[in-house]
Amino acid sequence: MYNEGSGYQSTWKEEIQRDIRMGLFELLLLSIGLAMDAFAVSICKGLATLKISKREYLLCGIWFGLFQGLMPLIGYLAGSLFASLINMIAPWVAFVLLSLIGGNMIKEALSPDEAADPGFDFKTMFMMALATSIDALAVGITFVAVPVEIFDTGRFANVLFAVSVIGVITFIISMVGVRIGN
Repeated sequence: MYNEGSGYQSTWKEEIQRDIRMGLFELLLLSIGLAMDAFAVSICKGLATLKISKREYLLCGIWFGLFQGLMPLIGYLAGSLFASLINMIAPWVAFVLLSLIGGNMIKEALSPDEAADPGFDFKTMFMMALATSIDALAVGITFVAVPVEIFDTGRFANVLFAVSVIGVITFIISMVGVRIGN
């Protein structure tokens, strides 16, 4: 499109990118989707533990909610710093990551079953929270390309709101998962 004031003619790709925004409805759907892996792990935690206390409910909710909220923020900050590089290599990085995840899933399916450990210790919860929030890191990177626009404030304030919503929804869904599993 031709802009008469500057004489600059934008491409169709720039026009489409300018119109893509994430609103509250999309953010809520994204938050629920991101929480599903933590939900599945929380159900397993509930199944593997005979008696669950409020402490275990809160531990799952806090660990998973905190990581699901922090990872998109880290992804957004990294994406903001390296936006041009990310645009060039993002498809290849996604290909490699998905190939590794798929290969690992095949390897685990073919290996003998392991004993379930229902532990709520620091190391176990840290590793599970980290593993379930890797996809949230990628979502944070996409916040650079597809801005969150809930409020008429700066971009960073909207991202902070978005990561808070993601964290709170994951917190609640994880606690419900522990309850369902138990």
